[in-house]
Amino acid sequence: MARHELDEIDVRILEELQRDGCLTNVELASRVNLSPSPCLARVRALEARGVIKQRVTLLSAEQLGLNVNVFIQISLDKQVRDSLDTFERAIRCLPNVMECYLMSGDADYLIRVLVRDVQALERLIVDQLTRIPAVSNIRSSFALKQVMYGTALPVTSRR
Repeated sequence: MARHELDEIDVRILEELQRDGCLTNVELASRVNLSPSPCLARVRALEARGVIKQRVTLLSAEQLGLNVNVFIQISLDKQVRDSLDTFERAIRCLPNVMECYLMSGDADYLIRVLVRDVQALERLIVDQLTRIPAVSNIRSSFALKQVMYGTALPVTSRR
């Protein structure tokens, strides 16, 4: 993947948009000391280059009743391409799975799920995860407290 050169204005634009993706172009331009037209051109260029992938709204899991944050290590019985592909297709269909990583080490995958309660976690594990072909072991760890959570990437100029 190509690395994109960012100047100081690009960095400021990205930092501001990561803080508040709902900024109007006029507000953004004012914050980064540009006039609106060049600011919009830079944002569009960052989008076209793929530096800005998408814009989203972050919701409160607690306000939606998703109070149980669980990290689950999953091992497959075979680490062959077909089993990996099957697992990855199945996991993408589960709305409570927030993140999924193919790992090195003891487990093949690490997923993070958000559920309402322990009963919902049980249903997810028993009714969905264990039914994915090739899943051989599932280990869960409950997050007791979220110490830190971030979505903003560290952005720096490469000049």
